Amino acid sequence: MEQKLPLPPFTLETALQKIQLAEDAWNSQNPERVSMAYTVDSEWRNRNVFVTGRDEIVKFLTKKWEKELDYKLKKEYWAHTDNRIAVRFEYEYRDKEGKWFRAYGNENWEFDENGLMAKRYASINDLEINEADRHI
Repeated sequence: MEQKLPLPPFTLETALQKIQLAEDAWNSQNPERVSMAYTVDSEWRNRNVFVTGRDEIVKFLTKKWEKELDYKLKKEYWAHTDNRIAVRFEYEYRDKEGKWFRAYGNENWEFDENGLMAKRYASINDLEINEADRHI
């Protein structure tokens, strides 16, 4: 049986561990690695895009990181319950034309009993920034 530690129910300590693992995986910019933290039928809402399952997650992230260059992400704990975690995040990237952006948002995560994320709902806003204003 596939498991991704730590498992729910989450304590503050294990929620913080889960958040750090997610941040590390996303900063690897490896779509396959990231997808393995999710159930095979995981449901996502990312802005106005709806994604279902690991195969779609890999496709989505592959396209994302082809457009969002020099990507760097920071996630912060917001709240948790037994099998849910809420985070605030920001990330910075540049596009192919060299323009820099910072994206801010919130994510709500729901995990199955094996510690795999079954649902991920992300609300995200982008802001164009000057390269000198980067802080991540």
